Amino acid sequence: MPSPASKRRVPVSQPGMADPHQFFDDTSSAPSRGYGAQPSSGGLGYPSPSSPPEAAFLADPMSNMAMAYGSSLAAHGKELVDKNIDRFIPVTKLKYYFAVDTVYVGKKLGLLFFPYLHQDWEVQYQQDTPVAPRFDINAPDLYIPAMAFITYILVAGLALGTQDRFSPDLLGLQASSALAWLTLEVVAILLSLYLVTVNTDLTTIDLVAFLGYKYVGMIGGVLMGLLFGKIGYYLVLGWCCVSIFVFMIRTLRLKILAQAAAEGVPVRGARNQLRMYLTMAVAAAQPLLMYWLTFHLVR
Repeated sequence: MPSPASKRRVPVSQPGMADPHQFFDDTSSAPSRGYGAQPSSGGLGYPSPSSPPEAAFLADPMSNMAMAYGSSLAAHGKELVDKNIDRFIPVTKLKYYFAVDTVYVGKKLGLLFFPYLHQDWEVQYQQDTPVAPRFDINAPDLYIPAMAFITYILVAGLALGTQDRFSPDLLGLQASSALAWLTLEVVAILLSLYLVTVNTDLTTIDLVAFLGYKYVGMIGGVLMGLLFGKIGYYLVLGWCCVSIFVFMIRTLRLKILAQAAAEGVPVRGARNQLRMYLTMAVAAAQPLLMYWLTFHLVR
């Protein structure tokens, strides 16, 4: 019979007391003591907010009035800016000149290089409004002149770099010189049209578009000069000069001389002769400027 000393006494756990063999208290069954417990509004925890700050802000009548006033002020400012932009920069008209697609660009480039194959040079109209360039190859656009001008500056930088003459100042001088000549051309033509008293629908943007087409031939001449030397430059540039001359004659003839015919001006009249001379002068100036702006890029 075992002795009383060899018996181990295990204390009986009382109700509400923890198990003596358990190292930590079990808190899984006590949600009020866990980390995920929500503090009660009447307890010692933080009181739960009754509503978010955004809802309180929107519920304020003064806030709603301020928001409505701010929205109306922004709308009025946007309308004012749009009116001023349209006054100084004809955004609506510029959208028309950039309404092109890939098919139009391909056909227009072919027309600039081979104007001898084109027969119908009349611009199409729809309800007294010229159709978009993508529907009429004869309509002027600004996409090709703008892209051609940027490409011309890049090709000029490439040509200067191959000759170890590249510098940012020289490239900037090349770009500013081309822009200055273009501006001078536009001003001279507008002044000549005013002096000759020509009533035409030829706008300033039309002139920029027509005069900007010469950059396409300039790019071709410089690229051929880089690949094949001066012989390739003169051959390609000569072809492009003749092409742009024919293109300008046939295009401006409908803009200037056709308007004179509609006004009943005699073909042999002095005024009509001045208009013919003006058309020839504008067309002849394009090859001269093409050579002047590119001859120093090929050596």
